[in-house]
Amino acid sequence: MATACRFAAQLGLATLPRGRAPAGVVVAVAQCAGSKVSRGVAVRATSGGEGVTEDVPEIVKAAQDAWDKVEDKYAVAAIGVAAIVALWTAAGALKAIDKLPLLPGVLEIVGIGYTGWFTYRNLVFQPDREALISKVKSTYKEITGSSS
Repeated sequence: MATACRFAAQLGLATLPRGRAPAGVVVAVAQCAGSKVSRGVAVRATSGGEGVTEDVPEIVKAAQDAWDKVEDKYAVAAIGVAAIVALWTAAGALKAIDKLPLLPGVLEIVGIGYTGWFTYRNLVFQPDREALISKVKSTYKEITGSSS
């Protein structure tokens, strides 16, 4: 508090006049140590200041546009909450499994084995890669209903 008082004194801030502050003015009063005078600072927030630009990232605009296009906002919000709860539950289950003495190592070996098998089966040879890409694209079209 004393630092704030010294800072206010260095700026030469005067005390506020007695009475009520005008609308839109926030008044902060600090009682300085060893002083009988309360110093106050008045701050007025206004909209549309000079040189202020509202720079919203494109992803926020895209999210707002997508949200505006949604017809059943309640269902989308419910699905979002359910997804968060499912992630929280899955994280709790993984933490519980990780505490078991032998299971994490076994699951890691299974994961490494499956990754190797998937890589050999779908990514090593050119025809297999093309088949995987076409399957991913067709699944994407089925889910989104788009023709691209």
